Amino acid sequence: MDFATLAVISLAALLGPLLALPQRWHVPVVVGELTAGVVLGPSGVGYLRPGNGTFAFLADIGFALVMFVAGSHVPVRDPGMRAGLRVGALRALLVAVLAVPFGLGIAALFGTGHPALYTVLLASSSAALILPVIDSLQLRGTPVLELLPQVALSDTACIVALPLVIEAQRSGRAALGALALTACAAVCFVLLRHLERTGSRRRLHRLSQNRKWALELRISLTIVFLLAAVAVRTHVSIMLAGFCFGLVVAAIGEPRRLARQLFAVTEGFFGPLFFLWLGASLDLRQLGRHPSFILLGLLLGTAAVAVHAAMRLTGQPASLGTLCAAQLGVPVAAATLGSQLHVLKPGEAAALMLAALVTIAAAGGAGSLAARAAPTNAPATSQ
Repeated sequence: MDFATLAVISLAALLGPLLALPQRWHVPVVVGELTAGVVLGPSGVGYLRPGNGTFAFLADIGFALVMFVAGSHVPVRDPGMRAGLRVGALRALLVAVLAVPFGLGIAALFGTGHPALYTVLLASSSAALILPVIDSLQLRGTPVLELLPQVALSDTACIVALPLVIEAQRSGRAALGALALTACAAVCFVLLRHLERTGSRRRLHRLSQNRKWALELRISLTIVFLLAAVAVRTHVSIMLAGFCFGLVVAAIGEPRRLARQLFAVTEGFFGPLFFLWLGASLDLRQLGRHPSFILLGLLLGTAAVAVHAAMRLTGQPASLGTLCAAQLGVPVAAATLGSQLHVLKPGEAAALMLAALVTIAAAGGAGSLAARAAPTNAPATSQ
């Protein structure tokens, strides 16, 4: 890997913002980045080689940072979380229960042997996708306050469960590793909250701002990489390391300057590089050789939309239930981990991403419907 390759990656990553430019489409930026990776990878022209050690390591950094940003977007401190916690938690639980028979049935139909994995995928929601849609469409009212904890709980629970189900025969070791990582994240929370309460963090912020040292960014990256190192040593995905620290930062309160810096580092380079690597890793030719997996992806996506939309029976608007079906982080993690661990069948990783695209398309349309149906005098959610 050389600078010419990095230049091509940076240029190709611009396809994401270009596709996301028309706001009425509600196309996430990552869709264009994944597409660029597919075109430049073995499924296309073969320029990008996902097996390259440097490329894969940079992608791992991007993976950890993407999940860190996703965790930091979970509205842990939002009063709306507490206001709708009981209803949101109940709906998240009901979605998980409904996902079980669908996961079992789809796994049996295609003979993949991954019922638990499919159940987690069907039950998941992506806070990193759904919350920006809510903000951009300015959705308000009690149903939205109930939606926030539903999405946050589903996202968190499914990300924690994924490493346990994707390699079920080693779930005991994975559980111990997850506990060790959670304990490390808890220590980070206690220390950082102490710095916040004593005013040390604000003094550090002023010093960093005055001297242009970006100390908060340096410290945050150090913690992310240390937790990633713990994850690697304990045989847990770095996905969980990034997400756990993101939750810690969300619980304490992310300074705006740090948020801007992290956005620049992640969304400007490492995030797009990761999604291009993931796109290059998806061998779509396998879907051509195993066309049944195209049906698998469509069924998984449709089932995910169905189990979330079923919350209409509990009083949730169908448009908001469908919006909750949007998923990205968990399918991306499943495709990445499954490819790295060689536990997915040829073409199955691409099928998981196809399912995610189905939910994103459905959620985009549902968001537009929810915005048109929203009352103008509804109370605003806390931001």
